[in-house]
Parts: sequence; C-alpha cells; structure tokens
Amino acid sequence: MQYRRVPKTGDQLSALGFGAMRLPTKKGMIDEEHARMLIRLAIDNGVNYIDTAFLYHHGDSEKFLGRALQDGYRQKIKLATKLPPSEVHKREDMGAILDIQLKKLQTDSIDYYLLHGLEATSWKKLRDLGVLEFLDTAKAAGKIKNAGFSFHGDRQTFKEIIDGYDWVFCQIQYNFLDEDIQAGTEGLHYAASKNIAVMVMEPLRGGLLTSRLPKEVKKIYDTAPKNRSAAEWGLRWVWNHPEVIVVLSGMNHENQVIENIKTCEDALPGAMTAGELAVVDEVAKTYTRLIKVGCNGCAYCMPCPSGVNIPLCFSLYNQYFITDRKLKTRVLYGLDLMGISDEPADASLCKNCGKCVKACPQQIAIPVELKKVSGHLGGLKTKILLPGITLVWSLRKLTMNREIKKKKQ
Repeated sequence: MQYRRVPKTGDQLSALGFGAMRLPTKKGMIDEEHARMLIRLAIDNGVNYIDTAFLYHHGDSEKFLGRALQDGYRQKIKLATKLPPSEVHKREDMGAILDIQLKKLQTDSIDYYLLHGLEATSWKKLRDLGVLEFLDTAKAAGKIKNAGFSFHGDRQTFKEIIDGYDWVFCQIQYNFLDEDIQAGTEGLHYAASKNIAVMVMEPLRGGLLTSRLPKEVKKIYDTAPKNRSAAEWGLRWVWNHPEVIVVLSGMNHENQVIENIKTCEDALPGAMTAGELAVVDEVAKTYTRLIKVGCNGCAYCMPCPSGVNIPLCFSLYNQYFITDRKLKTRVLYGLDLMGISDEPADASLCKNCGKCVKACPQQIAIPVELKKVSGHLGGLKTKILLPGITLVWSLRKLTMNREIKKKKQ
C-alpha cells in the first residue's frame, strides 16, 4: 500500500481510502455481511482511512461501521465522519449530533471530523451558529482529533473557508472531468499551499467513468499504450497529483477492493507519462461532449416530495446518449420508472418545487433537466413500448413465482 503524509500532523494515510456512502445493499438495507467483509479486506491489505457521514445510508452507515470495526479493526484505521449542516439549527445541536455519532461508531474519538458538504449558505449558517468554537471545544475535549470540511460550492467560497480556520484537511470532488468544477485544480493547489491535506471524493464520478463505457471512450482506451481498466485510468490520474493525500473509493465488490489496492501501489505522484495524460485528456473531452447531466448519483436530492427517482432518471438519460443501447434504455425507463415493476417514479412527476435544487452538490437545475428527461424517455416512443414491456414483465414475474414455489416444495 502507498501512504501519503498529512502535512500538519505527520499522519501516514493510505492513498486509497474506503468511502462508506455506497456500501453493498440487500432489499434497500446495507448488506452487513458483505460490507463487513469488504471493509476488513481493505484494512487487512493496508487501507487505514475510512470515511462515512451522519446521513449516509439513511443514518445506518455509522451504525454499521461501529459494528464492522470491532475485533481490533478500529485501532488499525483513521476514522472520518461529518457534521450535517441540514440537521443543525442551534449551537447545542452540534455537540448533540457528535455525541450520537460517537455512540453509533462505538468510539471515544473521531480522527478526522468534517463539516459536511459546505457551500456559501451552509458555511455562513454554521459559522454564525458558532461552529468554529464548537470544533475548538470538541478538540479540547478529545472528541475529535482533526477538523476539516467537505465542499460542494464555488471556488471563491472554497478559498474563504480555507482561510477561515486552522483546518488540518479538506475534501473535494475531483476527477478528470471536474478540473474546473467546484474547488477544481485551482482549489486543490490553494489548499495544498496552506499545508492543508486534500482528500478526494468522486474520483470516478460515482461510477460514471467506469460503467457502460461509450464506444468512443472504449476505443480510446483499447488503443492506449497501456492496457488498463477505466477505473485504473481514472484513479491513476487523481493519484498523479502530489497535493492529493487520500482518494476515497466507494467500493461495493471485492474485485474493486483488490483492483484499487493493486493500482494504488505504484500510482505515485508524477508517475504518469505525457502520453498517458494525453489518453485521459482525450477521454475527458469525449465524455464532456456526450454527457447531458453531470449527476454523480449521490442522492442528496432524495427523497423527492413528488416521488421522482431523480438519480435513476439522470442515469438512464445519460446512458441513452453515451451508449448505443437506446432501445434497452427506453425499456428500462418504462420498466423501472413508469409504474410497471413498482410505483411510478419517472421525470414527469416533477412539480418543480425546487427542494432538490437546494440539496444538489453539483448545482444542477434538476427540474429543468427532468423536463428534458421526460421529453426524451417518457415520450410517445416509450409509451408505445409500454404494453410489450408490461407483458414481458408479467411473464417474467410469473416464471419467478413458479421457481420460488418449486424451491419451497
């Protein structure tokens, strides 16, 4: 495992961190046995930084980690979690939330504590409520060791926050598509110039840069001088920056854990050649041309008051344009979102209430984009397919019920 040094503390952190926002699930809940195996597999192979948050998995991520890190695993890692601005209404809420987190995580102290998802409004709110004094008090009491923040705002606000407190670290969204989005490369360099460790989230844009590769992107990788997976190309690009201390990966399969650990071993700062960087640059330009909505599937916009499955709507919308499986995408939209396999959750249900816009870290004009999704994927062409999709679903369900009945006999 490769380790990188936190400038202000000297902590040696694994360059690969485990992000606990996208743990494997079963029936809508964390698949605890599988997730615990993944966490411990990573730790056993040198990963020593685990990142979670109060709101991840509807509040269950911290509870799960409290159990998964038993048997001595808590002592092997640095644990990070976050204070959610949305749950803070007065100064006293901060301490109350931290105490709940310590109990859920079954620990006496948080190694790396972040203010979650800051942008201009939430930063002002927390600062006015006394969050900086709270951090000082929590550190003095030994409840947290290092203070930081994660960020989803504009660059000017990022610099203001960086200069507003003696932070040990910060966490930014960074990948080869996001060099000029949010904090971006400029923010990365600015934080590093202040000796603030930079942790990176969304290095693969929530899986967008690895799954269902457009044929144009696949062709670029297939003809590249190095034979690497899309995930390896994306991660190596982030690790190539010496300012990056930890890259968080939301690994939900053992193959991902193994591949990422292997990649991390020699993905050293400045290791990529000019030719390799040119490959990534060409891929980035191709994605920029093809992608319609910059959604990373974080689901901060959920639940939607009108019942729209916003992340899935955008995922299928992007898939429609970046792959050559347009008919299959229409079928999936009808099956999964238009009330055939479950309750309707398609884009046409949007009432333009604006709640999702305020919650979106990517600052996407969600109602505007949902209208486009509905026009492309919920229109006449898809509606014509609905009777056939319904019939296929009914036959499939009947077959499944028969198989279940046989197993019970």
